[in-house]
Amino acid sequence: MTAEIIDGKAFAAEVRGKVAEQVAGLKAAHGVTPGLAVVLVGEDPASQVYVRSKGKMTVEVGMASFEHRLDADTSEADLLALIARLNADPEVHGILVQLPLPGHLNEDLVINAIDPAKDVDGFHISNVGLLGTGQKSMVPCTPLGCLMMLRAHHGSLSGLDAVVIGRSNIVGKPMAQLLLGDSCTVTIAHSRTKDLPEVVRRADIVVAAVGRPEMVPGDWIKPGATVIDVGINRIPAPEKGAGKTRLVGDVAFDSAAAVAGAITPVPGGVGPMTIACLLANTLTACCRANGWPEPEGLTA
Repeated sequence: MTAEIIDGKAFAAEVRGKVAEQVAGLKAAHGVTPGLAVVLVGEDPASQVYVRSKGKMTVEVGMASFEHRLDADTSEADLLALIARLNADPEVHGILVQLPLPGHLNEDLVINAIDPAKDVDGFHISNVGLLGTGQKSMVPCTPLGCLMMLRAHHGSLSGLDAVVIGRSNIVGKPMAQLLLGDSCTVTIAHSRTKDLPEVVRRADIVVAAVGRPEMVPGDWIKPGATVIDVGINRIPAPEKGAGKTRLVGDVAFDSAAAVAGAITPVPGGVGPMTIACLLANTLTACCRANGWPEPEGLTA
């Protein structure tokens, strides 16, 4: 068996196309442009790359992009004051504070200062609680992207056995809640799980989000299972030359692809969906704020 490759780049482009179409519709019908504000504190190189990419794609789908770049020594009071202004700004429908923050800033305090209705990352404690109880919420972008790809591949997920490897608040836990919402039988596995390989072998769906390079080999995968690899790990690549590296997921791709029915590659799988779903969440937040119907096919 050779697995079908789930092309995250193509899927993300499709999602962005849907967002752009619906944004154009809002402008035409209501004269409203959804707006996304991104706050970057400090000069973390990876964060700068993400913020540039987010800003570029926000503009490409027709949304308003507001970037706020603050010095690394910005005080907590000043950051919270900025968030308060963005909460009150009617042109801003989504707010994202780029993580990680410098060590002197309390991430939980900052995230929970964002208006839950504008929390397009889905990290606010109110949104976490709403998702956990099956109510309407803002959903974290990476799990939402995984769910979209799974729905597109399977149609209905009802009754499927799903294993989520990883219990982070950003991916593992919300992913499990979303799969439960689609009537999967869900197991959250992690480093302390007894007989982890056997647990994974039961699964029709495996979502690997543990942050360990190629931790999941092919012989853990049930023949025909769908594998969603959330991991992005940089490892040495001496075959490319001294000091070179390459990106791999949490799944040993070659061995897993020989067994699975479908699999996401790294890179080019889940990663592109994260920004696409951030844009989808911003559109959703704009629609909810104005009492308009939610965008079709772009929510959980």
